[in-house]
Amino acid sequence: MTEQPDLTPAAPMPALYLGHGAPPTLDDPVWMGQLNGWAAGLPKPRSILIVSAHWQTAPMAISATRPVPLVYDFYGFPQRYYEMTYDAPVAPDMAATVKALMPASEPVMDRDSRGLDHGAWVPLKAMYPDADVPVLQLSMPDLDPQHLFEVGRRLAPLRDEGVLIIGSGFMTHGLPFIREYFMGKPGAPDWSIDFDQWAAEALNRGDLDTLFAFREKAPGMPYAHPTVEHFAPLFVTLGAVARPEDRPDYAIEGFAYGLSKRSFTTR
Repeated sequence: MTEQPDLTPAAPMPALYLGHGAPPTLDDPVWMGQLNGWAAGLPKPRSILIVSAHWQTAPMAISATRPVPLVYDFYGFPQRYYEMTYDAPVAPDMAATVKALMPASEPVMDRDSRGLDHGAWVPLKAMYPDADVPVLQLSMPDLDPQHLFEVGRRLAPLRDEGVLIIGSGFMTHGLPFIREYFMGKPGAPDWSIDFDQWAAEALNRGDLDTLFAFREKAPGMPYAHPTVEHFAPLFVTLGAVARPEDRPDYAIEGFAYGLSKRSFTTR
């Protein structure tokens, strides 16, 4: 019998935080190119664990480990977006590992009919269009930054097994306040620019305490995040890395529809 090569990366996989956009992201050649080029510059993961802004349950849950339809959790878009597919392999082995990494006080439930939501499949369709990497989605148990950071710390050993951990949200997400930008106005509102700059500076300093207190300390609040679920996955990403105080590598910057696309790699 021919021995199969060990495909586990020599170094741990990075962890990412990204702005996942919306289905029209897949028609935006600039944003599509940024996501695709970013993935091409990373080691090829053996599998992907993604935490999306669009799934919060208590206790935590994992998506289906059998093929099921995607979740089309958006409205008002052309019909073709509701017909898109992303048939990535499932990841039952990783599901078992994720459960084992969590303490008995925080069991992880199975959601056998739950497919990937657009916070997962939209960016992955851009980054790994061949859908050849197994994917598992994990819900957020709450929106507490320190708790989510601890969840990330418990997931960190997956990186040694070739798993790419992704927190998928949006650096700013003030949807009620961007109508003119959605209609084509260039640039971004001051609250979006101010929050983005504040977050980048805190990340560059590795200032976790400041980031944890973003609701009180960040300029642009609450306009930047009237609800905070799109910023929350960032803390899973930071928890999953060995040195969250290190400056991240910004793969994508700038604004779309007035919202910050800032996305980064951490190790």
